[in-house]
Amino acid sequence: MVEQGKLTLKCPDCASEIVVDVATGAVLSHRKPKAPLAGGKDFDSLFAEMNAGKAQAEAAFEREKAAMKDHDRLLEEKFQQALKRAKEEPDEDLGPRDFELD
Repeated sequence: MVEQGKLTLKCPDCASEIVVDVATGAVLSHRKPKAPLAGGKDFDSLFAEMNAGKAQAEAAFEREKAAMKDHDRLLEEKFQQALKRAKEEPDEDLGPRDFELD
């Protein structure tokens, strides 16, 4: 399309609209095509993606929940071992501490 010394072209590669000055050959403007809404995906594929993300989040939550349950058990076990060791081997008298000398 030519209008008063301007030529409007459509890029075959990126579908951009380019306006060129006929006399000089300089590019006057370059306008990218509008991106389709939702990245060009239809409703069903977007809904399926959302459900897949939801399932992944739920699986990650369950893994962390199981890890925390195991973590509590391990901490309790370590505490019981330390308590048993403290009862079996009482602290030896190390003498007076610095703050007790005053």
